[in-house]
Amino acid sequence: MKIKIGIPRSIFYYYYKDIWKYFFDEFNIELIVSPNTNKKIMEDGIKYATDEMCLSMKNYIGHISYLKDKCDYILVPRIDNYGVDNQTCTNFLALYDIINNLFDVKILNYNINLRNNETEEKGLINIVTSFGYSYEYSKRAYKKALKKANSIKEKLIKENIKKLDSNKTKILFVGHPYNIHDNMIGKEMIKYLESNNIEIIYSDLFHSDITNDLSKKLSYGLYFKYNKENIGSIPLTEDKIDGIIFLSTFPCGPDSLVNELIFRKIKIPYLNLIVDDIDGMAGMETRIESFIDILERRKQFE
Repeated sequence: MKIKIGIPRSIFYYYYKDIWKYFFDEFNIELIVSPNTNKKIMEDGIKYATDEMCLSMKNYIGHISYLKDKCDYILVPRIDNYGVDNQTCTNFLALYDIINNLFDVKILNYNINLRNNETEEKGLINIVTSFGYSYEYSKRAYKKALKKANSIKEKLIKENIKKLDSNKTKILFVGHPYNIHDNMIGKEMIKYLESNNIEIIYSDLFHSDITNDLSKKLSYGLYFKYNKENIGSIPLTEDKIDGIIFLSTFPCGPDSLVNELIFRKIKIPYLNLIVDDIDGMAGMETRIESFIDILERRKQFE
C-alpha cells in the first residue's frame, strides 16, 4: 500500500511544491494536497489559532485541519535560515511545534538551517531513507527532482520578465506567494486586476539571488530572506512599471516593518493592502479601482 503524505496548500507549499512532487514521485509515495483555500478551511484555522497569529498562519492551520484524517503523515518542515543574513519569519521555524501541539497527527519534518549545515537535500533524503530506501537512490532522486523543479521555475520567471514589455498598465504585485496566489487572500485581487486589463508582474517570479542582492538599494541591513527578495523586485523593475501593490496579512511582523520602510523610499505610486479577515473583496475592489484610475491618468499626462 502506498504511503500517503499530506501537503497543506499554504505557506511552504508555494515555495516547495514542485521539488516535493517530483522527489516523492520517485518513491511511489502519494501526496495528498489540500484543496484551494475556502471559507471552511479558513474558519477552521481561525478556530484553532490564537489572535496574535497572522491570517496566513491561520490559513495554514486550517489546511492541516482538513488533512489530519486523510493521510498517513503530514509534511511540516522547520525552516530557520538560508545563512546568517537570510533569516525566515519565526513562524517558518515554529509551525512544526504549533501543529504538533494542536493536532494528533504524524508529522514528517526536516530542518533548513544553513548556519548548522542542515539543508533541504539532507532533510528529504533522511525522510525517505527512514522508509527503507537507499541513500544513493535517494540522492539521485533529489538531484533529478531539483532539476525538474528549477526548470518549471525558470519558465515562470521568463514569462514574468516578458510581461515587462507589455503596453498595458503594469503593476508590480509585491507579497509572499502564499498570500498572492492563495484562493481566499490574493486570487480575487488578481482576477479583478486582469479584468481591468492590467499586466501583473509578480515579485516572487524573478531570480532570487538577483532580487536578494538588489534589496540593498532600499535597505542594506535587512536580513529577512523573503522580504529582501520581494522588495528587490522594485529596483529591478521600477523603470518599466506604472505602480506597485503591496499585499500582506495582518499582523505580519516582517511585512509591517519592511513595507513601512520601503514606502518612505520609493517614488513610484503604490497601494498597500492588508488582509485581516475573510469578508470578501468589496472594500478591496474600491481601493484597487481608484488606484488603477490614478495610474492610467498619470500615463495620459506623461
